[in-house]
Amino acid sequence: MSEESWHEARLIPTSGINGAEEQERRATSALLAVLGAVKEFGRSFVKPLGAPAGNMECYIEVPFLLGERRLYPDGLIRVSRGSKSWTALVEVKTGPNQLGAEQLEAYLDIAREQGFDAVITISNEIPAVAGQHPTKVDKRKLRKVELHHVSWSQVLADAVMQKEFRGVADPDQAWILGELIRYLEHRKSGALEFDDMGEAWVGVRDAVAAGTLRQSDKGVSEVITRFDALLRFASLQLGRQLGAEVVPVLTRKELTDPASRVQAMTTTLCQTGTLTGVVRIPDTVGNLVITADLRSSKVTCHVDVDAPREGRPTTRVNWLIRQLKATPDSARVESFVAHGRGSAMAELLGTIRENPASLVDDSGREIRTFRIATTATMGTKRGRGRGAFIDSVLTSIDGFYSDVLGSLRAWSAAPPRLRPTDAAAKGIDQDIPSALSSTDYSSQDDEPHHPQAVDHSPTAEPDLANASSDTAADRLLE
Repeated sequence: MSEESWHEARLIPTSGINGAEEQERRATSALLAVLGAVKEFGRSFVKPLGAPAGNMECYIEVPFLLGERRLYPDGLIRVSRGSKSWTALVEVKTGPNQLGAEQLEAYLDIAREQGFDAVITISNEIPAVAGQHPTKVDKRKLRKVELHHVSWSQVLADAVMQKEFRGVADPDQAWILGELIRYLEHRKSGALEFDDMGEAWVGVRDAVAAGTLRQSDKGVSEVITRFDALLRFASLQLGRQLGAEVVPVLTRKELTDPASRVQAMTTTLCQTGTLTGVVRIPDTVGNLVITADLRSSKVTCHVDVDAPREGRPTTRVNWLIRQLKATPDSARVESFVAHGRGSAMAELLGTIRENPASLVDDSGREIRTFRIATTATMGTKRGRGRGAFIDSVLTSIDGFYSDVLGSLRAWSAAPPRLRPTDAAAKGIDQDIPSALSSTDYSSQDDEPHHPQAVDHSPTAEPDLANASSDTAADRLLE
């Protein structure tokens, strides 16, 4: 018998999962057990939820009485530090199952009666805005108990970040965390990726293509919310690969009032047929902007880069081209000049590589910003797989970072050089410290005191230190 067909023994096996109930119970037990066993991972999970640092205890299916009913929350987490403790009930859903408002409100009542601090929900639902809960509950029940939501995608991303990048001190604990990662990445675990744009996607997509979409149409807000959730999922997935915290960018108003973003995007979708979002990746030159055009079926990613503040226009263009070695010729580059509206010039990167002056307008005005953009065909299907909208967006984001954004570096000015001093200058009192002397020859004097040292021949090499500022800057950039 070939060893290739043997299955390696796992700490958290996926075999034997029959039905949603068993899937949910095993995912809950596996996660809570690892939270208690791997200190760094447990701390990173509960810290954003308001728990103090301390000893963590985790339990599953703890029974409680609420009136005449006996309820069994999926789990309970308790963090103790001295005489103080922080306790939260845990409700878990796997697969396509969604959280129910009635069940959550019952657990909030239990938490309030027991003096617990929070209720934590975990499911495959990804809210459009971080910190927002996907299920609407009676706000009066949140006066004394906090309600938090964590998606399985977030759990998996945090686990990978902790093991691969932040580190786990104990090797055995690191191995245990790796077993949880393997389990959550298995399709049978129920920790699904973002895989559906919702029931309203097809209708809204077709209405946009036909030019008949109206702001009052049913399903528009659902598509916009799903698109924002897709950007959050894409940020988690990219951050998991980079080992960095990649997050969608929202304005202060959008964070405090998510409905304002939905309203603004609804107007844009009806007028231009586009969905747009922004993602911030740490230590990159600028934010990544993603635009899905439902009319032309194109997905565009772009980034704006500040141009150097020194040098001629072509020198600044060459500075950019040198950084785009891995970028395909089909990428579009635009230049924005000082005191100008919109882009001054736009060309494909292949053309600019052959002729950098093609990105310089005739006015010769100072180039302030470059925009690099790549465009790909947009999928139209609501699910996952070939020809799907979700996959086309995820592929575009990953490809843009690999080909463009990951290789760009911001320009920085060269440090200033010391002016050379002429030790043979006449009239200098050697007893006076050079720092206090004001009789040395200056570049502002009319005549040099050593005219024989100056070579005016046509073949003489120019002195970079005394050259014009533009010439010196051009040489440093080129």
